[in-house]
Amino acid sequence: MSVAASGSFEAVPATIPATRDGGKPLVVRDPALPAAQGAYDPAHERDACGVGFIADMHNRRTHAIVQQGLKILENLDHRGAVGADPKMGDGCGILVQIPHVFFAEECSRLGFELPPAGHYAIGQFFLPKEADARRTIEEIVEKALADEGLPLLGWRDVPVDPEDLGKAVKETEPHHCQIFIGRPATIPDEDTFERRVYVARKVISGKVYGLGDQRLMEFYPVSVSSRTIVYKGMVLVNQLGHYFLDLKDERFVSALALVHQRFATNTFPTWRWISASISARASSSRGRKTIPHA
Repeated sequence: MSVAASGSFEAVPATIPATRDGGKPLVVRDPALPAAQGAYDPAHERDACGVGFIADMHNRRTHAIVQQGLKILENLDHRGAVGADPKMGDGCGILVQIPHVFFAEECSRLGFELPPAGHYAIGQFFLPKEADARRTIEEIVEKALADEGLPLLGWRDVPVDPEDLGKAVKETEPHHCQIFIGRPATIPDEDTFERRVYVARKVISGKVYGLGDQRLMEFYPVSVSSRTIVYKGMVLVNQLGHYFLDLKDERFVSALALVHQRFATNTFPTWRWISASISARASSSRGRKTIPHA
């Protein structure tokens, strides 16, 4: 079963709530957006998005569902905008269930083992290309997880093929990285674990952006969950499945796929706002229901 729809999303700069000690909230602006000038103000950014959804009604996980999700995405192509560089569009992405067998085998190859499905979460991050800036964020992540009582199982660099990206897209391409977070024995169920990793995600973002270091502004937590994972970027709809090599692997299976293309003909495309869009879509579509593992 599949459905497709379109709607709107307001891509305003993210605001982090006031700190516990009463400090002022942080307004985080995407460094790739131009400064306010003439009639343009980044605070007025808007976009309209196209989404599609496909699911196996019996919760049978297959690679075919992932492929069909990507095909829905390609069929949204006629609505998306491109720039003077025909390989620079507004971006797109896909949300799927975590394919446990795939990640268990990949992590074992990297030297660490994953617990059973539901007992770990995956954080999908955009990180700066610059090594020192990236290491600063890694240290923040590791300390934040330790402070929250969540064990860090390991890191994984996400394999990508940027060969077909446009020149302007490559210039701002982030480093894609995954972190694997263990579920402590003191956390009784998945719902509680989801809330805990959500808090950890907000703590990490607050600490990174709170430093006010422009080198770190490329950071963005695309998704952090024990149930789902998001792959997205400032790529064309027919590039997504080729850019992220994981999506081509037959072991990469899911019983559902939620896809998104940003229709932002009057806004400035960047990697971060693409992430903000699909994150909002995923949250609103999930509602109060949970997504099962099996």
